[in-house]
Amino acid sequence: MKLSLNINHIPKLRFVSQSLFAVFCLITGLQFYQFYLWATNASAQISDRPPAVEAFLPLGALVSLKRLLLSGEYDTIHPAGLTIFLAALFLGLFLRKGFCGWICPIGFASNLAEKIGRKLYILQTIPFWIDLPLLSLKYLLLAAFSWLILWKMNLQELTSFHYSSYNMISDAKMLHFFLEPSRLAGSIMLILVILSFIVKNLWCRYLCPHGALLGLLAILSPFQIKRDQNLCINCKKCEVICPASIQVPSRQTVRNCECIGCLECLPVCPQKECLQLTLPGKPTVQAFLLPVLVIGFFLLFWLLARITGHWQSQISAETFQHFYQQLESIGHP
Repeated sequence: MKLSLNINHIPKLRFVSQSLFAVFCLITGLQFYQFYLWATNASAQISDRPPAVEAFLPLGALVSLKRLLLSGEYDTIHPAGLTIFLAALFLGLFLRKGFCGWICPIGFASNLAEKIGRKLYILQTIPFWIDLPLLSLKYLLLAAFSWLILWKMNLQELTSFHYSSYNMISDAKMLHFFLEPSRLAGSIMLILVILSFIVKNLWCRYLCPHGALLGLLAILSPFQIKRDQNLCINCKKCEVICPASIQVPSRQTVRNCECIGCLECLPVCPQKECLQLTLPGKPTVQAFLLPVLVIGFFLLFWLLARITGHWQSQISAETFQHFYQQLESIGHP
């Protein structure tokens, strides 16, 4: 199969990948809600707690990662959360922000909102003088969380949090936050949803500290998009399609930490071989290689975690139930 045919199938492959992971997350959410109802005595029907729900606890995973590095002990309460976090870091370091571009359901929702906004002609271009300071917000959030967790917390504090009642119910707290948000929280969420149809990739571009961390790692990624300036006709189709609004026509090599490795720029380029996916020492790399490695390594992390016992929590359903029933009285340590 020719490279051009492969490139033309990239957007469809990305949509399928994102859709499947999004559906999986929806199913996981429903399963967790059923478990939550049972654990809080709102339902008599027992349901298994899905480990994958821990993917939505990235700050807890950051705490677990530091504790792992200092003590050598893997998280036994939310092991799946740490496993998914490690997988995302690995992908960011070697495969650009592949987690953001091919897996993350929040990124998928953001992409859909952008497309709807474009069809409704309400999507706006943010001026540079506004875009730049907004772009710094997620890095400021990342810096704040890194300072609080990676810098300030010692091993004793990390271990204390790990075994705290709050950590036991952090997933339930997260669900409760979305089920019964305060008026302020609900208003903020509604505003963010509305703005996502008006501002391109609002959450991912300006507010996601997880994406900011992966972007910093992605600077070291061996995969790069290179532009042949002799072939480029400066049509800027690549810049328009780019979810991160990267000014590809002004760069010879896309090493920007905002690049999510979606490869959407490749099929829209009218000049054959003007834009190429490359590796050090290889001027041209099969376009399908990046997404195949992203999805393959992510599933490999999941499989290894299942085999080694680092996926399923060692806390019993009855123990979770005991703590869930104290949800209202347990505050942040």
